Amino acid sequence: MMEENIEYAESLITMWGVDDPTYNKLSPLFTGDRKEARDFLKSVKDLQAALHFFVSQNSSPEKMVRAQKLMQTAMKRLEREFYQILTANRNFQLDAESVSSRSSRASTRSSVSDDDASDDEYQVAGNSVSELVIADLRSIAECMISAGYGKECAKIYKIIRKSVVDESLYHLGVEKLSSSQVQKMDWDVVEAKIKSWLKAATFAVKTLFYGERVLCDDVFSVSEKIAESSFTEIAKDAALMLFGFPDLVAKCKKTPEKMFKVLDLYDTVSELWPEIESIFSFESTSAVRSAAVNSLVKLGDAIRLLLSDFETAIQKDTSKTPVSGGGVHPLTRYVMNYIVFLSDYTGVMSDIVADWPLSVHSPLPESYFSSPIADESSAPAISERFAWIVLVLLCKLDSKVDHYKDVALSYLFLANNLNYVVSKVRNSKLKLLLGDDWLAKHEMKVSQYAANYERMGWSKAMSSLPTNPTVSISIDTVEEHLKSFNSAFQETYRKQVSWIITDPKLRDEVKVSLAKKLVPAYRAFYEKYQSMFHREVGVDSVVRFAPEDLDNYLSDLFYGAGVAGSSTSFSSASSARDRGGR
Repeated sequence: MMEENIEYAESLITMWGVDDPTYNKLSPLFTGDRKEARDFLKSVKDLQAALHFFVSQNSSPEKMVRAQKLMQTAMKRLEREFYQILTANRNFQLDAESVSSRSSRASTRSSVSDDDASDDEYQVAGNSVSELVIADLRSIAECMISAGYGKECAKIYKIIRKSVVDESLYHLGVEKLSSSQVQKMDWDVVEAKIKSWLKAATFAVKTLFYGERVLCDDVFSVSEKIAESSFTEIAKDAALMLFGFPDLVAKCKKTPEKMFKVLDLYDTVSELWPEIESIFSFESTSAVRSAAVNSLVKLGDAIRLLLSDFETAIQKDTSKTPVSGGGVHPLTRYVMNYIVFLSDYTGVMSDIVADWPLSVHSPLPESYFSSPIADESSAPAISERFAWIVLVLLCKLDSKVDHYKDVALSYLFLANNLNYVVSKVRNSKLKLLLGDDWLAKHEMKVSQYAANYERMGWSKAMSSLPTNPTVSISIDTVEEHLKSFNSAFQETYRKQVSWIITDPKLRDEVKVSLAKKLVPAYRAFYEKYQSMFHREVGVDSVVRFAPEDLDNYLSDLFYGAGVAGSSTSFSSASSARDRGGR
């Protein structure tokens, strides 16, 4: 029987031998319905069985040599087929869907070299080309490994697939860079490379490396050792180059404005980590896992340093020029816009600041913010960190009040800036971090600043009116009150018409509050004593303002437009009204 097996194998293997004169005219062995391929692989299996039999029976050397030569011829053919399939499918890549559909059939899969192999092996997944390619490669690899030619098979595979991986990374814009090269680059160049890397890393991990790992495991399913060594040689260097880039960026000199790209790098590596850990799970690829972890550590350190620099920059802000009209300070806008963007990275920031306590001598008061997480006795580190940054800003703004000579204007400045801070928190993810109690307390503080502005800014005008306007007083006293009010109101208006409240809602609230305090008291006084004065027109009249005039003047305030932009002037507003004079 063994003699017959050799005879049959010799006729088939010789016909497909690469040294046969008609070789170049023959079609590929693995084509069509693969019947020739199955026959060829079965003959190799039978030849291998014959070789084992001859060895066990101490058969003649001639039989051994003949069988061994036939095996070498068969292996040359399979090497060539393996090479041709790989080169013809260089752009072949696996995606998650194809891998999932294939893995569901893995337990029922059988080699085409088995005696009971059927055409179904080559008709999986609706005759999918990719499935046929994998099945062909796996069949050849199983046959060659079984015959003791696994090293030769793996060598071909490694060379071709490694070149595919390297070329793919090159086209994705991933290149090997040194620390000195990155350090010398302008940040615009580094930023462009980061943007390219973010896209490349996601594709490389989820498609390129993932597909290569699955392909290796599938093609060399009969040998875990060969699968591991093949994947390691194919992907390790490329992966180390890929994950070396974030480390280089982490070492760059950066200003706080550059933090967001660094956060993008951290976020991407962190998000990809479960897949990195799974794909590069071999001991021989542990260096890749270490590189990814190291990049997270270095990026985290860089982000913490940038955040510290940001806090320091707030504290060391040296601008001394007061903002015109008590408006929102540029520092307030910059800091709040910065941390609003920063709050979009809450997940990443939570990881980074989790084990990074605030380096301050006294902890934040518990009343400063409320925990956004129920049933927690203390706020999470990320909430504490953002609350601290806001507190640093507010303390700095308090120090800038000294640049205003007018106390009322200083309170308006504080109201404007704190209101801006509160508005930014309310309309961003910062609200979730700082909590509703934080918002309520600081909204109340805005109201207190506004009330202090009203009290300090309008006290002179308000105090010029009698405390109880219904009590009768002499005409001289009435005239004295009117003149004092006219002077105080004009002086206050002219000074404050260039002041500003940037938020429309707060502006209206302050106007309404002022009107409620000022106009009713003046109207009661005006209506009680207007009969004492006969009609008189002119800016020197004793009764210069009718109650509705006050509303008109107050409506002009807080736009920062100055007197020229107002809709009312002192010289003409009252001339058409019924007035009396002595």
